[in-house]
Amino acid sequence: MPRGSSAPTRRALIGGAAAAALARPAIGGTPPRVVVVGAGFGGATAARCLAAGGIDVTLVEASERYIACTGSNAVVAGLRGIEAQTFGYEALGRTGLRLVRATASAVDPAARRVTLGDGTALAYDRLILSPGIELRFDAVPGYDARAAEAMPHAWKAGAQTVLLARQLAAIPEGGTVVLSAPANPYRCPPGPYERASLIAHFLKTRKPRAKLILLDAKDTFSKQKLFETAWAKLYPDVLEYVPLAAGGQVSEVDPAAMVVRTDFAEVKADVACIIPPQRAGAIAAQAGCADRSGWCPIDPATFESRLVPGIHVIGDAAIAGAMPKSAFSANAQAKVCAQAVIDLLAGREPEDPRLINTCWSLVAPGYGISIAGVFRPHDGLLADVPGAGGVSPLDAPDAVRAQEAAYGESWYRTITRDVFG
Repeated sequence: MPRGSSAPTRRALIGGAAAAALARPAIGGTPPRVVVVGAGFGGATAARCLAAGGIDVTLVEASERYIACTGSNAVVAGLRGIEAQTFGYEALGRTGLRLVRATASAVDPAARRVTLGDGTALAYDRLILSPGIELRFDAVPGYDARAAEAMPHAWKAGAQTVLLARQLAAIPEGGTVVLSAPANPYRCPPGPYERASLIAHFLKTRKPRAKLILLDAKDTFSKQKLFETAWAKLYPDVLEYVPLAAGGQVSEVDPAAMVVRTDFAEVKADVACIIPPQRAGAIAAQAGCADRSGWCPIDPATFESRLVPGIHVIGDAAIAGAMPKSAFSANAQAKVCAQAVIDLLAGREPEDPRLINTCWSLVAPGYGISIAGVFRPHDGLLADVPGAGGVSPLDAPDAVRAQEAAYGESWYRTITRDVFG
């Protein structure tokens, strides 16, 4: 899809760059109108950057407060309260953007219009969708929204996170926790393994005769050697990992009996956390931006949909090649997308970006591991820049693990301040 008529320049926009780097579009008369749907790490960041760039931006978000999934595994394990995950939008309202408390119910790409739940219509010159994920309740037989009240997924932070934490706190001594991880792709690739680690820590310190069975629908995962080395050191008698090759894929659940089945076994659980497969948020599919995979293909330089011109998709909903679905990624993508939208509205060719993602996982209090990557457009997707990323050393001393845990906590405070004020 063409993005402009002039030859591209090579000014790079790194995902961590500040909104101050954005340039005001040179459009005479009425400021261009951009609507952003969803006020998580991606949408709120994009709206902030657009407002800083002189765009008339409307941010549509139904929730009164944002509850971050990033860091919520610590809530599950009783290491922090849900209030540490909760952020208001008051500061966003002071940035010059227009915040509309509503649900976006439909998009008409031909008319360039977003319809809200109350029937109100918002016109746009460009639309940015940051809708996050939808859980596929049709993917695991027996598992639906009602079953999630007995077997919480806790993959959208909030009431489900608190429910899982309460169930874990009440598990009997000698009880069994079952945690399932889905096949790729899904939100936060290392998330299930951090959750397994922190649940194992909880059991080891609070219910030492209990155990955790981690059922995985795949054989490999992010930071695998680091996690497995830590599990062998910290939780050898607590955590049992069952990969796909050993029958780890969940084939059915029975929430009334608290039974989780695979093709080879049936496990009776005292606590079961089922993380189902996922897809892009519903409004992205309604707008026509999702393909048969359920996710949204995008131009890696602008995040404009490859299926619907004029609409950009960022964050977990997008297919972003090698760049994982994470809060850091959504924040970086939002800044690149906002600059691209400003350039496109001003008739300029967007530049070839570089984006950064770093992810810290907490294996135990004071024990962190990380992975980092730099990405650039290549063959229509975002690809790793060779030699620009890496993971924590496998044989790092405890002091380095403690430092990585502190880095992760510092990053969380910094990015949430950057996004929500």
